[in-house]
Amino acid sequence: MGLLSIAIWLPIAFGTLLLAVGRDQNARAVRALALVGAIASFVVTFPLVTGFEGSSAAMQFVEKLAWIPRFNAHYHLGIDGLSLWFVPLTAFITVVVVIAGWEVITERVAQYNGAFLILSGLMVGVFAALDGLLFYVFFEATLIPMYLIIGVWGGPRRVYAAFKFFLYTLLGSLLMLVALVFLYFKSGGSFDIVTWHKLPLSLPTQALLFFAFFAAFSVKVPMWPVHTWLPDAHVEAPTGGSVVLAAIMLKLGAYGFLRFSMPIAPDAARTYDWFIIGLSIIAVVYIGLVAMVQLDMKKLVAYSSVAHMGFVTLGFFIFNDLGVAGGIVQMISHGFVSGAMFLCIGVLYDRVHSRDIAAYGGVVNTMPKFAALAVFFAMANCGLPGTAGFVGEWMVILGTVKVNFWIAALAATTLIFGAAYTLWMVKRVYFGDVANAHVRALADINGREMLALGLLAAATLFMGVYPKPFTDPMNASVAELLRHVALTKLP
Repeated sequence: MGLLSIAIWLPIAFGTLLLAVGRDQNARAVRALALVGAIASFVVTFPLVTGFEGSSAAMQFVEKLAWIPRFNAHYHLGIDGLSLWFVPLTAFITVVVVIAGWEVITERVAQYNGAFLILSGLMVGVFAALDGLLFYVFFEATLIPMYLIIGVWGGPRRVYAAFKFFLYTLLGSLLMLVALVFLYFKSGGSFDIVTWHKLPLSLPTQALLFFAFFAAFSVKVPMWPVHTWLPDAHVEAPTGGSVVLAAIMLKLGAYGFLRFSMPIAPDAARTYDWFIIGLSIIAVVYIGLVAMVQLDMKKLVAYSSVAHMGFVTLGFFIFNDLGVAGGIVQMISHGFVSGAMFLCIGVLYDRVHSRDIAAYGGVVNTMPKFAALAVFFAMANCGLPGTAGFVGEWMVILGTVKVNFWIAALAATTLIFGAAYTLWMVKRVYFGDVANAHVRALADINGREMLALGLLAAATLFMGVYPKPFTDPMNASVAELLRHVALTKLP
């Protein structure tokens, strides 16, 4: 068992243990065990980062064992520069979620924390899988714990939101399963993803595969117009569910484009790039306008996530190094910033039990520490230079300018719209006079909440000021991907 296997199965083992022995009567011990499991799972990802050879585009930390010999399926794991950072990001967000739910979740505590730990391991498995069948198993298995998190600990319409989330993402994945089976037979009975990258396929075949993968990954991102499940899921999910959904689960779809759509169907990706770019621009512009008219804070941040993920898919399909690397950086930074935004909304909701912007006003007067952190994250959500939110968006805009100035100009409107809807919310919620008795009675954040938000603030600031450690390991893999798609050559 190598490092990647430990990163996958350690949180799953802790989560299973919690499900087996955890009881609400021992909630304190359950929470402590969950935190130990989350921290241990995060710590084991350190050697993956420190031991990663950034100058190589080859798969590293590779593990390969026979899994289902009859179908030539393998337990095959490995990471490269495209997937490296999502492993520690997943484990890090899980630590934050366990801390954030420490006092908030009082019923089925073991099941709640166990679901998040199991979900963490499954998501790491998606980023590490190099076998198509293994990838599909991990990809679909992530639906189960998130479905339970929304359906059990969610809001009044939690069952509706959970079913909508499950059905949208499951139905989208069925065409991907057909594509995986086709590639299995086309490759002579192999589920090896790297082997699939080398298959000589005609353009019509590539086109069918491209849109089969698109059906699965576009829903997961989510791209316009299949994004409608996301606001409902976010609004009804508990705070921890919203954090993981925005910070990690949306990235599974975007990662799929990098690992499957572009390298397996490169000619189709180039032929239909206009289609993805068009949907991405709609997400950036139209969804940004939709976010402006939201009265619910969670819905506003949910729609902003759709707009920000539109930047990711735009960066991937302009096919240059700045765009692809910028898209990956945007995925990482969005994990920090959107997770923090939902965490801030959760802090207010725990006290006032309302997500309506109109229910607040003048929060800075009663919660100055919290307001300082919340405004910082809002600035990062706007793309303020010096924060993680700026780096990826700026790289994608620069990359897009190289391809088409007018597309870049449209994409850049997200900086305007993002500032508009985010600052409007900040002004209404945090600044001005105290609006009502609920706000007047608010108590500032405690040490636990400060720790959860402080960890995300440190990550957001570090990445914004010094992004080099994040971008360097991915450069070789991005260059190799673009060389494979035959639009750029290795230097």
